[in-house]
Amino acid sequence: MKKKSKNKFVSVVVVNYNNSKYIRRCIDSLNKQTYKNFEIVFIDDQSTDNSQKILKKIQKKVLNLNFFITNKKTQFGCYNQINACQLGVKKSKGEIIFFLDSDDFFAKNKIEVVMNYFNLKSDLQFLMDKPYIFYNKNNKYRMTIRRRSELLISWPKISPQSCMVVKKNYLKKIFSKIKINKFPSLWFDFRLSLQVYLDYKKLIILDKYLTNYQQSSSAVTSKYKKFSSNWWKRRKEAYEFNIYLCKKNNLNPKISVDYFFSNLINLFIK
Repeated sequence: MKKKSKNKFVSVVVVNYNNSKYIRRCIDSLNKQTYKNFEIVFIDDQSTDNSQKILKKIQKKVLNLNFFITNKKTQFGCYNQINACQLGVKKSKGEIIFFLDSDDFFAKNKIEVVMNYFNLKSDLQFLMDKPYIFYNKNNKYRMTIRRRSELLISWPKISPQSCMVVKKNYLKKIFSKIKINKFPSLWFDFRLSLQVYLDYKKLIILDKYLTNYQQSSSAVTSKYKKFSSNWWKRRKEAYEFNIYLCKKNNLNPKISVDYFFSNLINLFIK
């Protein structure tokens, strides 16, 4: 018999910047959830398109939608994103936080499936599902997330932010560690998952594809095509952040083969 999820109240924090063409699809995927006891905390990071106009219209029809606009803005997208996420958590009322980027969307049973797992694992603090890489409804495929050795790379492969679910109390404790206005190429998902990995020595990944991860030529990730100069620069920055975070947690950083290789490549990049 299928285990029923306990009816805990949870929050879905949606962060948006200039994604007006995807907002309705994002919210619609939440309206169709089989799990009903949740709120939507929608944070707009001072969009310059018509995102806010669309949200105000949607808010009149969606009772569990709370809409806020950030009051901080920097020249770095990753700092703005972290500030928006923190604002969403601050405004949330649920004990478990689902993150969702406004251009992505959930499978209709995602919250129910994830909550079933949290109810089975009472000590669980952080969970990821797996995403479909989504171009359009006729062109999507499953992201492969393979295990890898710490000797080669210092952190495991992760799912994107929209796949991440975390207990609110734990997240509030670690924000002070991961929120720092340094490392401008490193976004919230990497910072959060690395801290979890340092705390628990592993990342729990649910072997279910419950999230659609939108791909676009205008997305920030398009700047970091694999093995491009930007990709190598960000990789070096990731190792610098890893060392910083290890020191913050009174841990000795594990230096991998890829660390030396990344630093070597960056010697030849302008």
